[in-house]
Amino acid sequence: MQQRQLLREKWAIYGLMFLPGFTWASWVSRTPFMRDLLHASTEVMGLILFGFSCGSMLGVVLAGRLIMQWGTRSVMRKGLLLLLCGLIVMCVGLALQSQYGVFTSLALLGGGTALIDVVINVEGAAFERHIGRSIMTVIHGFFSLGTLVGAISGLAATAAGIDINWHFTAVLLIIITVASVALRHLPAFSDSERHEQGNRGSFISQVKNELRDRQLLILGVVILAMALAEGSANDWLPLLMIDGHNLTPTESTLVYAGFTAGMTSGRFLGGYVVDRLGRVGVLRISAFSAAFGLSLVIFSNNEWLAAAAVLFWGIGASLGFPLTVSAAGDGANSAVRVTIAATLGYMAFLVGPPGLGFIGQHAGLRMAMLPVLAMVLLALLCAGAAGNKRRAG
Repeated sequence: MQQRQLLREKWAIYGLMFLPGFTWASWVSRTPFMRDLLHASTEVMGLILFGFSCGSMLGVVLAGRLIMQWGTRSVMRKGLLLLLCGLIVMCVGLALQSQYGVFTSLALLGGGTALIDVVINVEGAAFERHIGRSIMTVIHGFFSLGTLVGAISGLAATAAGIDINWHFTAVLLIIITVASVALRHLPAFSDSERHEQGNRGSFISQVKNELRDRQLLILGVVILAMALAEGSANDWLPLLMIDGHNLTPTESTLVYAGFTAGMTSGRFLGGYVVDRLGRVGVLRISAFSAAFGLSLVIFSNNEWLAAAAVLFWGIGASLGFPLTVSAAGDGANSAVRVTIAATLGYMAFLVGPPGLGFIGQHAGLRMAMLPVLAMVLLALLCAGAAGNKRRAG
């Protein structure tokens, strides 16, 4: 009976992690239509899309405090509510052709996505400790799977000429259906751990205390590097292959698909490999794979060798975030430590890649990836910190 309950709880975590990825890719796939409907220039569209980053950063910053105050299940409900409200406001904003309305909707979607992601990272790390088996990579694999399904369904809806309101209504119904089932089985092991550990002061004081820990700071370097490697590919890879390696737009899209395939497969297979090789070994292999792929993309003048190297980049980047979050959750006060690690990861993922554009403007996008390569090599040197478990005292 207990095994059946654990299985339901595990699939609840998987299902809830699928939803933000699915929702994200669903609206991203319709951005060309949104730009035309809103009569927005590229610059204005960039500012509108910045609403998602604003909401995401606010959600990430607040998530830890909200979890401490209300618990993971309550924050998860609020994240899902923001996700639903964001889709509704987006439909209204598009119907009114309001740029401010769509900006607001993206801020709501970003906030909901961030809250859900942080809750799942906190609860997933606690569930992983409870069962004594690595599943964090698979959890993140379901986010990647969600983006894949959302992108494909969005492209299909666009090709079929389905009205965007009907498309988003279908997305809304899927979120409600999955969430209504999964929320009933979402575990609360992190809440139980926090209550057992007793009151450690305010959230801010706990963060300050944990930031004195050298191991967590080193893990922070690793997650910053690996999240930057993932985010830079998501933001720049198609343009990098066009401007830096003279591929056509169609060819560059196929290369990006190869990156996402590497990310998804790496995450689904990661747990199996971690259980056999250990977290540190896999993290080192991941960092080496990402560095190898990045090096070929940056320095190779053979466009097809560079295109093939993207697969190594994707596989390597796929495991950095989940494995580092899992390592940060070892020992006492795990919820706060996981929140810190996840916050650093999302900051690197959201804020770091846009800054590479300034380097790319002056030195080209291939050279703009050099800081990413340097950070990944630094992560390779720091990966040993993922194996130093803290006592839960």
